Parts: sequence; structure tokens; C-alpha cells
Amino acid sequence: MAKIVQHTTTKKGSAYLYLTCLVAALGGFLFGFDTAVISGTVSLVKHDFSLDAVSEGWFVSCALLGCIAGVSFSGKLSDKYGRKIVLILSAVMFLASALGCMWSGSFTALIIFRLIGGLGIGVASMVSPLYISEFSPSRYRGMMVSLYQLALTIGIVVAYFSNAYLAAHTHDSYAEGSTRTVFSVEVWRAMLGLGAAPAFIFLLSLFAVPESPRWLLLKGREQKAEQILIKIDGEEAAANEIRAFKEQDDSDDTSLKELFKPVYRKALWIGLLLPFLSQVCGINAVIYYGPRILEQAGFTLNNALGGQVTIGLVNVVFTFVAIFTIDKWGRRPLLFAGTGGAVAALLIIGALFALNITSGLWILIFILAFIACFAFSFGPVCWVIVSEIFPNAVRGKAMALATLSLWIGNFLVGQLTPVMLEGLGSSWTFWLFALSCSPALWLTWKLIPETKGRSLENIEKYWKDDYARSQPDRSPLPIATNHK
Repeated sequence: MAKIVQHTTTKKGSAYLYLTCLVAALGGFLFGFDTAVISGTVSLVKHDFSLDAVSEGWFVSCALLGCIAGVSFSGKLSDKYGRKIVLILSAVMFLASALGCMWSGSFTALIIFRLIGGLGIGVASMVSPLYISEFSPSRYRGMMVSLYQLALTIGIVVAYFSNAYLAAHTHDSYAEGSTRTVFSVEVWRAMLGLGAAPAFIFLLSLFAVPESPRWLLLKGREQKAEQILIKIDGEEAAANEIRAFKEQDDSDDTSLKELFKPVYRKALWIGLLLPFLSQVCGINAVIYYGPRILEQAGFTLNNALGGQVTIGLVNVVFTFVAIFTIDKWGRRPLLFAGTGGAVAALLIIGALFALNITSGLWILIFILAFIACFAFSFGPVCWVIVSEIFPNAVRGKAMALATLSLWIGNFLVGQLTPVMLEGLGSSWTFWLFALSCSPALWLTWKLIPETKGRSLENIEKYWKDDYARSQPDRSPLPIATNHK
């Protein structure tokens, strides 16, 4: 009978874990949707507001400014007020942005609400994976954080399909007045406003999930944290988590300068370089400029757009590979395999363009191979690693730095890809992406430890042990061995 009760408790705990992490992952869905939906609105907004090239570029890129601002304050806010309240703030900003863009009466108002949406993206891109990482037991953490990347890729695909559907049915609406304007005359309003539905669901769902138990422990609210941990993983696991937390060095500073101490130097380099490299490999160039790249390969516009939808679907499917293997095979094997495959695919794509072998499906096949390699490695593994390598006391602020690095890489690729395609051609553009991607192999080999199965406290202890071993005048602490 005891075994049956224990099994039931575990089953309930698993359902509670999955549902809570899925709610947090909705931040990733909104991130992906808001990022990709813009692709279908640019030409329509340009026409309706008679935009010049500068205004068109500002419409596309203004959200990025909001992202950077959102990341810059989200770390401090989440460390001070909690992960949950900051996620609620991001949901409110997503909702306000979607509704505001849909009903904006001027181009200036549209830009303001796009900026608000960017703030929401920046906040969610940092706090959602952070919350999931702190909420999940170590044996499931890789899978749970990967759900965030899966939700992001699904958001991108939904944006592609919703844009295509609304564009194809602009003349089917029989509504009158403002509703007809939104769904027929100025359909870009419906494209942008559709994000209000998942944003509203995200907002309501967040009120049903608890605060991060590790943040509660940091604030001395042990009883509440224990209740949540027991509900997730049982009394024994909860006791072990709290004991490990208490055994940490109490001298840790809660200011960001803690992260710049020599003991955490490797973690800092990983947190800054891995997200940056995940962007300069060219993933967003393929997502944002997929139709243009495929048109250069000889596809017609309709076929190119169809190819872009295929790219989005492959991105979703291969993210499942990471979800089901990251806690079995580990982070490093996925990074080695995925990065190596991505570099090879980029080199081959460049060679096909250089040799003018652009007829048929070869270009699309290797672009899909690159997307697949990214989807089971860089995409989800990056979020997993940066959400677990930093010390508890400054994890929010450190995650903000790592996410800021990602957005800087995103910005550089977005700005330079059109210039490279026009000035260097497709072949050299892809070869440069391969060159930019390859340092991730060295980073994985030399700096990134295998964190599979380790608790967050165990990982924090690993950095201290590793630093102690590197100092000839200090005796190393016992090496953490919890790999299960």
C-alpha cells in the first residue's frame, strides 16, 4: 500500500511540475510569436503609413531596443521581487503591445506599442528559462528548460501560419466599421493583435503557479519553499534540496560583483559566449531572410515562403530530440554533435552557392540540416546551460547578462545579413556564419562542464572546487559526484 501511495504522489508531483513549467514556457511562445509575426506585416505597414526606408527599419528593429531594455532591468527585478511577479509583468506588456498595435491610430503609437512588446520579449527571454530551471528537479531540468525553446519554435510557426491565413482571407470578412478595418482593410492589425489571445492565457495562468522555491529560500521563506518542493518531488527530495542550499557558503554577495570573482570566471565566460555564438551562427538570418535566401537559390516567392514554413516545422520537430535526450546523453554531447553538424551544413551551403548548384532541392535540404542541428543543440542547450551555471545569489542578474549577450548577437546578425548577402554574396555569407559558429566547439571542449543530473547547488560547488584545484597553495574541496 505504501508503494502505491508513493507512486501516486510522484505522479501528482510530475503533473504539477509539467503544468507549471508549461505555463512558464508560454513566455517562450510569445517570444517566438512576436519575433516572427513582424515578417508578414512589414510590407503592409509600409504601404498604409507610406514609410521610407528609415521608418521601415525602425518599425522592424524598435522592438529590439525594448528587448535590450527589458533584459537590463529584469535581472535586478526578479532577484528583488521574485520570478513570478516579473513574469506577470512580461505578460501584461505582451497583452498591452498586441492590443495597442491592433488599435494604434498613428505610426508613432504603433512604435510605442512595439517597444512595449520588446520589453515583454526581453523580460520573458530571461525570466522564463530561469524560473523553469529553479523549479525543476535536477534529473528533469534539461527537459523542462528545453520546453521553453520548444514553445519558442512553436510560436514562430504559429506566426507564419496565422500571417499566411489572414493574408489569404483579407477579402472574406463581412464585418463593418473598425472590425472590418482590422481583419480586412488593414489586416496587419489582426496579425499583430492575434498575440493578445496567448498573452491573456499566459497572464491568467501565472496567477495559478507558485513562486520559485529557490528564490523563496534566498529570501528566508523556508516553510513556503519546502511546501512547494514537497509537492514537486516528495519530502525526502525537498529535505535534500534545502540541506544543500543551507550548506552553501553564506558569504556569497548578492551584488553582481560576486559573478566577477575568479571562482566564477569560467561560468561568466560561458554565460557571455555561448548565447552570443548561438546567434552569430546565422540561425535568425535563415528565419528572418529565408525567402530572400531561397529566392537567390532559384525558388519562386511562393515556394520560398513554403520553404520558410518548412524551416519552422523542422525547427519544432528537432527540438523534441533535445527534450528527450538532454537529461540522458548530457549537454556536451548534444552541443558537440549539433555544432559540428551546423558548421558542416553551413560550409556545404556556401559551396553550393559558390559552384552555382542552386537548382533542385539541395540548398533547401542543407538549410534544413542546419536548422535541425541547431534545434537539438544550440537552441535548447544554450538556455539550459546558462540557467544552471550561475550561483544562486546572483542567478537573476547573471542570466540578464547572458541574455543581453544573446540579443547583441541577434542585433548584429539582423543588421549585417542584408549587407553581407548584397556585398559578399550568399556563399561567403554562409562561410562567415560557419566561421562564427565554430568557436562553440572549443568552448564546449575546454570550458563547459557536464551538468546533467547535478543540482544547482552542486554546480555552484563545482566552480569552487575547480578554482581550488587550480590554486597551488590551496587544498581542493571534494569534487561533486552527483551525476545521476
